Amino acid sequence: MKLACSVLVALLVAGCPAPNHRHDLRLRALPTAADETRSLAFFQSLGVPLIPGHHVELVENGRVFDVLDEEIRAARSSIHIASYIWRPGEPSERLVRALRERQPGVACRVLVDPLGSINFDSVGIALANAGCEVRIFRPIQGAMPSLDAARIKTRLHRKLVVRDGEVGVTGGFGIWRSWLGDAEGPEYWRDMSVRAEGPAVREMQVAFAQNWQEAGGDFLPPEAFPELGSRGAARAGFVASTQNRFLSDARRMTLLTIAAAKRRLWISNSYFIPSDAIGDMLLEKVKQGVDVRVLVPGRHHDIAPVHAAQRASYARLLEGGVRIWEYELSMMHSKTMLVDEDLSVVGSTNMDPLALSTSDECSLVVEDPALAASLAAAFEKDMLHSREIHWDGWRRRGLLQRLGEKLPWLIGDYL
Repeated sequence: MKLACSVLVALLVAGCPAPNHRHDLRLRALPTAADETRSLAFFQSLGVPLIPGHHVELVENGRVFDVLDEEIRAARSSIHIASYIWRPGEPSERLVRALRERQPGVACRVLVDPLGSINFDSVGIALANAGCEVRIFRPIQGAMPSLDAARIKTRLHRKLVVRDGEVGVTGGFGIWRSWLGDAEGPEYWRDMSVRAEGPAVREMQVAFAQNWQEAGGDFLPPEAFPELGSRGAARAGFVASTQNRFLSDARRMTLLTIAAAKRRLWISNSYFIPSDAIGDMLLEKVKQGVDVRVLVPGRHHDIAPVHAAQRASYARLLEGGVRIWEYELSMMHSKTMLVDEDLSVVGSTNMDPLALSTSDECSLVVEDPALAASLAAAFEKDMLHSREIHWDGWRRRGLLQRLGEKLPWLIGDYL
């Protein structure tokens, strides 16, 4: 964990290309005319409409492994897993056991990123013995000092499981012990995922297939893409983002979601380093009367320089009326956005330069009052375990704290 984090921090603070801010979206709000619905706004910017026919369930913390175990055992034709982090121990052993005991004839394909999946060799052997085809995404070769920085930055950060092309699971989870439990202490992280049924699962399967092909895998068979009828009333779209020098789909999605807010914009994000455009839009929403709240990690943070950079963004936002809370129980690893009473975003997409510019990310955008209510309840519960940062107190913080916040910016311009 520490090795991967150290590499990523080095890239963040010294080597991440600075996006040209002229290419950011500068939006005050989404269109409101009858012929310009929210779905059409997402479609014309991302090519991803929010289409009906979905059932989506919020999955919190370690319960994601209950869900994955159930989906593996329910599979009839295929189970596909893409993960940035897969490491030995629990919960890996539980999932390997479920894969070993899956129904006869179920194809198993596993794709992992080597930067996050430390000591994966033993897991890979166990998966192969269970009859899974295992591939490594953009293998890392050579000694650490000689690594190609550009190749290291363009990692597979997606967390994606697709069962039979019919059910998809995504979120912030990794397959490792930090995601066990219920965020009841520092060793168990706070995170959010979603389980989805409906047409967007086809796009989740496409995202897996594209990464799989790049890793040397064959085309998936036709039965991996079944026709999907309506599974519920929710509208949804799946946003799979990959590297873009100027304006990635992850960046577009983030800015569009902020622009959509009219009454409420609640953000949970584990690596919150907002670009100028994101900061501008958050402040604009406050001016429009939107209740803008940001929940970020507090004292339990896995990457100290990123925590410092996160805190360096506070002053401008707090002064402009954005409310900020720091989660105190454990590392807060969620990547969610809640807009008004019906729009939710859950996935792997952080608000940092790597997620918004270089890495492969994914998020599910959902229009559904029930899911929004569940996400709001979770957010309110998290605020009970968080400390609000107030502007009056923040502007009086000490010199050493101010210097610590500026350290990452002095090392390199990574925004």
